[in-house]
Amino acid sequence: MLISGAGIAGPTLAFWLARHGFRPTVVERVQVLRSSGNPVDVHGPATDIARRMGILPQLSEVATNAPGLTFVTPSGQRLGPFRLGRPRGDDVEVPRADLAAVLCGAAADDTEFLFGDSVAALDADQAGVDVSFEHATPRRFDLVVGADGLHSTVRSLAFGPESTFVRPLGLYIATFSLARPADDPATVVMYNRPGLSLTVHPVRGTAGAGFIFRGPGNPGLGSPGTAYRDPASQRALILSAYGRYDWPVPELPDLRGQVEGAGDLYFDVVSRVAVPNWSQGRVALLGDAASCVSLFGDGSSLAMVGAATLAESLAGSPGNVPAALRRYESQHRKLVHSRERGYRAGAALLVPASPRGLAVRNAAVRLLPR
Repeated sequence: MLISGAGIAGPTLAFWLARHGFRPTVVERVQVLRSSGNPVDVHGPATDIARRMGILPQLSEVATNAPGLTFVTPSGQRLGPFRLGRPRGDDVEVPRADLAAVLCGAAADDTEFLFGDSVAALDADQAGVDVSFEHATPRRFDLVVGADGLHSTVRSLAFGPESTFVRPLGLYIATFSLARPADDPATVVMYNRPGLSLTVHPVRGTAGAGFIFRGPGNPGLGSPGTAYRDPASQRALILSAYGRYDWPVPELPDLRGQVEGAGDLYFDVVSRVAVPNWSQGRVALLGDAASCVSLFGDGSSLAMVGAATLAESLAGSPGNVPAALRRYESQHRKLVHSRERGYRAGAALLVPASPRGLAVRNAAVRLLPR
């Protein structure tokens, strides 16, 4: 079985497929897993999956360990710190790149990994899928799973163009490491202007910068699946949004220089993905490729849960792959839909769109317990 994508969903699926007796292959476009990315939560059912995989000790070692959140008003007043929620058992927040690395390590012994390559063409029939790669020799697989994220290549090849299923929501996210200690190693500090947030997140003591900002659905960068991957265009969009203000951020004294010089910049468009059916014959979608709100949708935890659900469904019907895929979709869609509803509230809290909205948000957080 072929899995496209070595992020969160892909290696989790490979781990559980191997445990059920399948032989998974994972193809990943990048040669080396990225070193940046926003912190993500492993919580709820995903924590139990991590426990059964035996990786909770590793996740604890790379946890961000930042339990507090402070808001900084435009006048410089600090509100907080507020607790970011009570710890629940073994739930943990980790940098996304570290979570992906731990998951790939867990799957490595029983999985073939093809790094630096990508699916180029798919030719499916009732018994399997003939796959052409950009570099490797063509091969045939019983099943192909697109776990390759918001801009899924597998989805484009088997289901249709990205514009059919992906709707940008007018929010953008960028992160990179500041490569220096955070002034407050235990607190996330969020600075706001209308439509903009700039966050300093202490990732195990090292400051990371996070930008979430509002903009047009298509900011003139062309196709979401291509131009949004151009680093020069990404940096220009960030600087055009944030260069209008002075940001009194001790860890970011030279915003322009640090954005232009960031070697590990992560950038994406916050989007809603809606695919009517997550499988077409012997090709299936998983994680953000299938359904997401790519910022506030508990994406990493949902990806792990979806991967385990898919593996269990395939193991339950090894001789009837279409039936297994339908069962996986029916079960996992219920969980996904229950998590997608908080987008508007989350956006209003983190990135108030107007001066009035920002004032209302700040007045509301003053009432929170510290």
